[in-house]
Amino acid sequence: MKAPYLKRYPLSHFVAAVIIILSLAPIPEVPHLPDINLLDKWVHFVMYGGLCLVIWWEYLHQHQCINWLHMTIGAIVLPVALGGLLELAQAYLTTCRSGEWLDFVADAVGVLLGALIGYPTTSRFYKG
Repeated sequence: MKAPYLKRYPLSHFVAAVIIILSLAPIPEVPHLPDINLLDKWVHFVMYGGLCLVIWWEYLHQHQCINWLHMTIGAIVLPVALGGLLELAQAYLTTCRSGEWLDFVADAVGVLLGALIGYPTTSRFYKG
């Protein structure tokens, strides 16, 4: 019997948990934050792109061949759904955060870019 997903993909679950915590926690005031245009959108893009890359990396270390249906669901659909659910949670379940469509778009673009570079990059360095 295969090991449960939590044991097989601990880093992916850890990154997802960190994203959930960061998305629902109050944002502290940072007085000397650099004036970068759309900084929060870049943060979303990097977090979700990074999550997708971690999922690819762990998957390729657990499997000899790629099940494209599993990877489409696990590395694309679920992270995008997580981003959407967290935006809804920010809008309706917190008083310190607000849900934004552009944040969701940044999440989805990060996931898609992570998927586009995830397989070629991680499989090149993976020696199975």
